[in-house]
Amino acid sequence: MSSNTDTQEEQKKAISKEKAERKIKCVVWDLDNTLWEGTLLEDSKVELRDGIREILQILDKRGILQSIASKNEHSLAMKRLEELGVADYFLYPQIHWGPKSGSIERIRQDINIGIDTFAFIDDQTFEREEVSFAHPKVLCIDALNVHQMLELPEFNPRFITEDSSKRRLMYLADMARKKVEEHFEGPQEDFLATLEMVLTIGNPRAEDLKRAEELTLRTNQLNTTGYTYSHDELDFFRNSQNHRLMIAGLDDKYGSYGKIGLVLIECDKERWMIKLLLMSCRVMTRGVGAVLINHIRNEARNNGVRLFAEMIPNDRNRMMYMTYKFNHFYESHKQEDGLIVFENDLSKEQPFPNYLTVKIGY
Repeated sequence: MSSNTDTQEEQKKAISKEKAERKIKCVVWDLDNTLWEGTLLEDSKVELRDGIREILQILDKRGILQSIASKNEHSLAMKRLEELGVADYFLYPQIHWGPKSGSIERIRQDINIGIDTFAFIDDQTFEREEVSFAHPKVLCIDALNVHQMLELPEFNPRFITEDSSKRRLMYLADMARKKVEEHFEGPQEDFLATLEMVLTIGNPRAEDLKRAEELTLRTNQLNTTGYTYSHDELDFFRNSQNHRLMIAGLDDKYGSYGKIGLVLIECDKERWMIKLLLMSCRVMTRGVGAVLINHIRNEARNNGVRLFAEMIPNDRNRMMYMTYKFNHFYESHKQEDGLIVFENDLSKEQPFPNYLTVKIGY
């Protein structure tokens, strides 16, 4: 009996820890009697509920993305959102008569973030329960409680960085890129060449450390180990002679992607160990991960050291496992706790791709 009790207590603690650590990355709004007062099909001049405009603005400044899942007429709803001056806050709005759980899944796919980072606001109990049943990890909020939402820890990032305050604009730029890409005829590398990408790799400056911490906390899918580091820890590594900390930024003709990659290497005279390698999901299809690894390989070769990397595989970071494999890493050994140690074959050299410019240092 005590064994079952202990197991239940451990599960409760794990759930409580998960909730405490969760940070919301996207808020999905219903429209009728949630974002605005009343029902659009009954009153074409519905107005925003009191305080909603300010909530939209605050979430946006905190770097929290926003979208819509509403059962409504798409053209009428978008017209009213534009008239109210709030349409630009919402990415990939889903306005149709289908289930809202499906709308949230479509938004998740388009934005490409974890379902456990979503919050859904609706005035109808049925709609919240339908979403909760399909997506148990989505935080569902009654529209009556929306004014208390901003005080919840899930909606309060530790830092508001330059990148986070511009996150929506970065996604809007990415939507423009995707629209062009959908109609581009030719090989992927030819399209990438049209973007005129510039990848900058260098040591983080003091002002980059908040974004570096944010990257470790927010990036789940393209993260080799899942290790998180605080601002102070990253500042220590930045100044340590036994470590190399690198941060990567990406720009193209549509604008800046911001700081999109972070690498932490533990160094000694004979070998380097990559403790952390992560990339923003927004650059998943840009080939940036391979370029960053290639730079690390070049640095290790130039310093005459062997190059190793730690990997803690899970169901979300499979792509990072394949990125290592495609870039001449092979499994050296695997520990009982599941941690894999790779070693790189530094004898195989490869040039940077022609479709982007690489700048080393600031």
